[in-house]
This record gives sequence, structure tokens and C-alpha cells, in this order.
Amino acid sequence: MTQKRGLITDTFKVVNKARRGGKRDKCPSPPIAEPEPPQLSERDIDLQGLKKFDLEWKFGPCTGISRLQRWERAALHGLNPPQEIKDILLKQSTDQEYTQSLWCDYPL
Repeated sequence: MTQKRGLITDTFKVVNKARRGGKRDKCPSPPIAEPEPPQLSERDIDLQGLKKFDLEWKFGPCTGISRLQRWERAALHGLNPPQEIKDILLKQSTDQEYTQSLWCDYPL
């Protein structure tokens, strides 16, 4: 007769390992300090507002005309464009970065 082969656990004693450290209370991690956003200059704030105006389709298309012409056309048609945009455009009427829309480089 063949002898029955046993399992390895039959030969060695089973030992349950104890957890290291037992139960520990988790201490809350310190809050992560969010970095402060960079302070924008007045010029950057103005340019962001103008870009937002360029992306508002409710004021009509803006290719081929300046921002001020677009603002005036929107006002003429009763679309109520923001007055702040006109103030910015009149204040900086000589700077091309202010007067030309985002779409000025695209052909008509």
C-alpha cells in the first residue's frame, strides 16, 4: 500500500502572528496649506475681462472689427454689453493688445 502524503501544515505547527503595535488611534494629518494664487496686475485683470468679452457669442461675431466697434454694435442692437469693457477700451485706446480681439489673426 502507498502511504498517504500529508500536508506541510501537518508537519509544522501553525503559528498566528500578533499584529505589530496593536490598535492605534489615527491622529489627524495637519491641513495642507494651499499656495496663494499669484497676485494679478490691473493689466492682467483687464485683459482677462476683454478675453471673456471676446468669447461671449451673445454680443455677435468679432472677426474683422475692433473690440470697441463690437461693443458699440452690441449696444446699438440692445444686447447690453458690460460697461466696464467700454471703460477699459477707452482708457487703453492706443494699446493693440487691448483693442484687437482674440480672433484678429484669423481671416474673414
